[in-house]
Amino acid sequence: MSDKLKQSRTDGPHKLLASMVGEWRGVAKTWFEPGKIGDESPVEGTTRLIANGNFLLHEYEGTLMGGHMQGLAIIGYYNGGKRWQTAWVNNHHNGTRIMVSEGKEGAPTDKPNVLGSYPAGDGSPDWGWRTTLELRSPDNLVLMHYNITPEGEESPAVEFDYKRVQG
Repeated sequence: MSDKLKQSRTDGPHKLLASMVGEWRGVAKTWFEPGKIGDESPVEGTTRLIANGNFLLHEYEGTLMGGHMQGLAIIGYYNGGKRWQTAWVNNHHNGTRIMVSEGKEGAPTDKPNVLGSYPAGDGSPDWGWRTTLELRSPDNLVLMHYNITPEGEESPAVEFDYKRVQG
């Protein structure tokens, strides 16, 4: 194990990922237009370390507009590039596409904050998709997704507000 990884597991991004491990239950909110929640429903998630503790795997299930929602994300911190990275799949939001997102080099490491994009279809320009993951307290994990228009306007898209399941 490299010295950078040892340090990261002691007091850096990899320690943060390890602190997010657990069973979670909460509420998923989805906005279909800015300022208007279109759906609010229960969600359950599990987070665990994978690949020898180098990445956090987030698996979740819930409902969206009355239908089954299921997805997963792999979250990691690339020490060499000094940035957060994610890969995300979901049966509602992504279809058959894997969204790969990446943070800015040298950005703060206190919470994952990454940017991806998705095709808007019909020859329209792609939209941006920003994701943050924040451990607000040891028992409150919040995952936020934001839509970003081609003009750069950002608004909430999806929020998972989790509470740790005590077992």
